[in-house]
This record gives sequence, C-alpha cells and structure tokens, in this order.
Amino acid sequence: MLITRRVPVLCILLTLYVSSARSLPTQTFLVSATIVAGCAVSGTNTGVFGTLDFGTHSGVSSTSVSASYVQSTTIILACTPGTTLNMSINGGIHASSNTRHLKIANFSDQITYRLFTNSSHSAASEIPINQNVAVTYSDSNNITLPIYGLLQLSGVKRAGNYSDTLTVTLSW
Repeated sequence: MLITRRVPVLCILLTLYVSSARSLPTQTFLVSATIVAGCAVSGTNTGVFGTLDFGTHSGVSSTSVSASYVQSTTIILACTPGTTLNMSINGGIHASSNTRHLKIANFSDQITYRLFTNSSHSAASEIPINQNVAVTYSDSNNITLPIYGLLQLSGVKRAGNYSDTLTVTLSW
C-alpha cells in the first residue's frame, strides 16, 4: 500500500513538471549568408601568370610557329560558379601600330606575333590589344586562361633571344 500512494504523487509531480516546460516561450530566428560573384588569384607567385614559348628556330626560317600559354603552377585562378570572367591583354612593351612584337635586346630587330583564344587561330578568336575577351571555363576552381600564340618568321633574323612582356587584366 505504501507503494500505491507514492505512485500518484510521483505522477502529479511529473505532470506539473511537463506542463511547466510546455509553457516556456520559443521563437525562431533566421540564419543566412550572401555569396557575391567574384574571382580570386592565389598562390605563391601571383605576379607571374605563365609563359608563351615559341621555342628555338633557324634564323633563316620562313614559317608560322604556334605556341600554347602555359599557366604557372604556383597560381590558382578560381571564380564563383556562373561568374562571367573577362581578360584583357595589353600590347606588350614592344607594341607598335596595334601589333605585338618580340624584340631582341640591344638591337631594333623584331618579330611580329598574334594572340588567340583557341588553337585554330581563327580571325574571330584573335585577342585584340587592350580589349575584353570572354574566358570560358568548365572547372570554376581551376581556370586556365585560353591564350594561343602565332609567330610569323619571315626569313633572315639576327640570332638571339627575342622576348616581350605582356600584362593581362582580369575582370568580372
């Protein structure tokens, strides 16, 4: 009998505890974040994007030479998925009359070259000096700039290293 009297008292205490817990106020609150479209260049040497090397050729060669841009492995170019990325490339340090040139040091000898966004070197894919060109990409975490060069060797040229330095500007 002693047990039966304690059970109703325990049930009453539990009922009071549960009903008082139900009466506590509850509210919801919003948690959010906004992601803006953008791109980032990161890595250990972000000032040097890569190289476009036309290789070594005979000083009497008359031919067209193709080269593909090789992006530096020390940089990573990434954009928010769906971001429209554009690049603009200047004329280089030896440009004249809207034409890019490689130049040999200490002499006036130059070799004309052109840049394109695809390896077919079609007129529609030529990269004009200082004009925005759309960059298409499939992996937004690892974007490689689509730059292809075409060098026109036109016969006898002074032997030596011909070079140019270009500046690429990215916008989105």
